[in-house]
Amino acid sequence: MTAQEVKRKLTAILSADVKGYSRLMGADEEGTLRTLTAYREIMATFIQQHQGRVVNAPGDALLAEFESVVDAVKSAVEIQQELAKRNAGLPTDRRMEYRIGINLGDIMVEGEAIYGDGINIAARMESLADGGGICISGTVYDHIENKLPLAYDYLGEQTVKNIAKPVRVYKVLTEPGAIVRVAGEKKVKPRRWQRTALIVVAILILVAAAFTIWKFYIRPTAPLEVASKEKMAFPLPDKPSIAVLPFMNMSGDSELEHFSDGITEEIITALSKTPKLFVIARNSTFTYKGKPVRVKQVAEDLGVRYVLEGSVRKATDRLRITAQLIDALTGHHLWAERYDREPKDIFALQDEITLKILNSLHVKLTGGEQDRVYGKGTNNLEAYIKVLQGRDYFWRLNRESNILAKKLFEEAIALDPKYPAPYWLLGMTHIMDTWFDWGQSKEDSLLRAMELAQKTISLDDLDSNAHGLLGAAYRMKGDHDKAIAEGKRAVELDPNSADAHVWLGIALNYADRAEEAIPLFEKAIRLNPFAHTWYFLHLGHSYRFLGRYDEAIAVYQKAIQLSPKNLVAHLGLTSAYSLSGRDKEASAHATEILRISPEFSLDRFAEKLPFKNQAEKERYINALRKAGLK
Repeated sequence: MTAQEVKRKLTAILSADVKGYSRLMGADEEGTLRTLTAYREIMATFIQQHQGRVVNAPGDALLAEFESVVDAVKSAVEIQQELAKRNAGLPTDRRMEYRIGINLGDIMVEGEAIYGDGINIAARMESLADGGGICISGTVYDHIENKLPLAYDYLGEQTVKNIAKPVRVYKVLTEPGAIVRVAGEKKVKPRRWQRTALIVVAILILVAAAFTIWKFYIRPTAPLEVASKEKMAFPLPDKPSIAVLPFMNMSGDSELEHFSDGITEEIITALSKTPKLFVIARNSTFTYKGKPVRVKQVAEDLGVRYVLEGSVRKATDRLRITAQLIDALTGHHLWAERYDREPKDIFALQDEITLKILNSLHVKLTGGEQDRVYGKGTNNLEAYIKVLQGRDYFWRLNRESNILAKKLFEEAIALDPKYPAPYWLLGMTHIMDTWFDWGQSKEDSLLRAMELAQKTISLDDLDSNAHGLLGAAYRMKGDHDKAIAEGKRAVELDPNSADAHVWLGIALNYADRAEEAIPLFEKAIRLNPFAHTWYFLHLGHSYRFLGRYDEAIAVYQKAIQLSPKNLVAHLGLTSAYSLSGRDKEASAHATEILRISPEFSLDRFAEKLPFKNQAEKERYINALRKAGLK
């Protein structure tokens, strides 16, 4: 989020979760999930009735915002009263009690997502509440002190991580008609107008209770919204298909953002390595980051049956992580769990969640498949965080960020020399140096990239990324047979890696085997429906190599739509127009290339093209020259 994009507002935040959720799940998963679904619908209804908005509700947690702090507290009170009635009909050990915390604070807004210390304080209030109870911050109390017929017990000041001053905390006493007071103050006899107001409020509560009984007990409950196979953007695969949504950072702590993203990426990486699943790529699922999403819509957009969603929250020095696996075609929760772990335990937890998903989908792995899925990571938390930060910089694809990424990967290697990931990622920064002329000589950068790929393989021969990197380096050196062999090895090791399919497709393109490359690019786009520009760019190259110019033009236009200033996409489109005899369009796009890059040199560009078939390279360059480029 850039400074220009940051919007701020003062809002009331309601944070809730279930007391003893792990115990409930351990005793009866199906029953707990049914109750959780029903209670979450009740909470959403009361929140909407009080002009609130549910921001996210992963696992047993719920985060909502209100424009009015009075509405937020009213909503919380009515939720707890209704859930208490529901729990009264359940055995004591099966009752599901929510803890609710409310804070009024300044937050940052990006689209539908919200961030900031205000959320962190609300989460702290929730952790201090009893099951079935409500705790509010001092800012909330100051605004509602004389506005609601409630009592409050002052619990003192509490420290909140990253907040300089302690926060006042009040417990809300929800008995109807209670006198507004704070523990330690003298009771004040209500005046006549107050008694009248209390009577009116009591009547309103009775009316609301009657409406609730009709809504949830008498009126038929609407069925859960489920996905439709007919509305899916792609046909369902013939194996279990899953999209892992970005785990939501519920604490509003920017330091936790890398953790939540890292958990998501590690789970996707682990699941994608088994050929027994169909796993959507990270780039597509991360388009939903920070947005209120419906499982039905995600499943239909991406063409999958199962969706995993979750959240990460920091409570003192521990992480609270929730995850739930949903069958989008039935609306049923196949599995859900909440974990309270120390940050250093995050690596084992990622494997545990992966195993739970595989078991829920009835996927059985052999011993060799398990080795491939779990791979080799690190137990050094600092090295892991540096890799996450470096990867974020790397994908910004500019010279300055590439330098910062390099530094972080080198620091991660120094912290844990046996951690494979920073080696191949550092190698990728040298590939970028080669392609964009950012660093030392092309030969030196390629040599360093190959050394780092081979080092990664020496640490973990099952790392598909290392083989993909090595294949890219061989291709850029013009060693096409080795490039293809390494690309095939990467796809074999990670059959759901969209990028691995693209790397192999590129190697085949430059080896004059474009017809074999097309299915690989098509498979990559199916695995990553919201794909990178370069997926379409290289698919366009395949069509152009085969003389299928109309198809090439359509795909190049898609690439430019995704990235209007992508120079290589414009070059591909210009050449396709030129080769198909559409000289006017070719000349127009050549002009656009010079507008984007006034220093463009056709000779320098030609030097980078590692074609096996030199006649094909000359045909490409001559088409660009015919369009007016020099």
